[in-house]
Amino acid sequence: MSQSSLPVLITGLNALSSILDKAVEFAAAKKIDESVLLQMRLAPDQFPLVRQIQITTDSAKNGSARMAGVEPPKHADKEASFAELKTRIAETIAFLETIDASAFNAGADRQIHFPLGKLYKGEMKGDDYVTHFMLANFYFHYTTAYAILRHAGVDIGKMSFLGSIPLTRTPV
Repeated sequence: MSQSSLPVLITGLNALSSILDKAVEFAAAKKIDESVLLQMRLAPDQFPLVRQIQITTDSAKNGSARMAGVEPPKHADKEASFAELKTRIAETIAFLETIDASAFNAGADRQIHFPLGKLYKGEMKGDDYVTHFMLANFYFHYTTAYAILRHAGVDIGKMSFLGSIPLTRTPV
């Protein structure tokens, strides 16, 4: 479980941090206040970019902490700049790197309890939680953050999204 989750989360978060670097460059080149980008959303009833990134990091750290049976770091959700969001991402990666793989793996057979918004709580067996909720939730919010910036005109593409995955390219 840990080998198919933790490296994936870390790679995604590193890619997201690099995407934010491109957003900063884009905002500077176009003379756009970064707060404009941070408050963009794809639909009126969707969270803005800043919240998408906060939830992406929360999905990674809280989900992994639940699986490993440890307390995750807390964030105040007050980030108001790309620099602050990059710090949050870096802190999340640092936390993920402390997760004990055997403790994470032991969570596969436990019941995992987690919030579902403000009104509900969820419960799933650990292996189902990772494969059907934690990773899906992480990728939903990560993809939405990517899509907001891509829609805004930031020069990012599929390889930006994938990040530094272990890939070997060979000519056909």
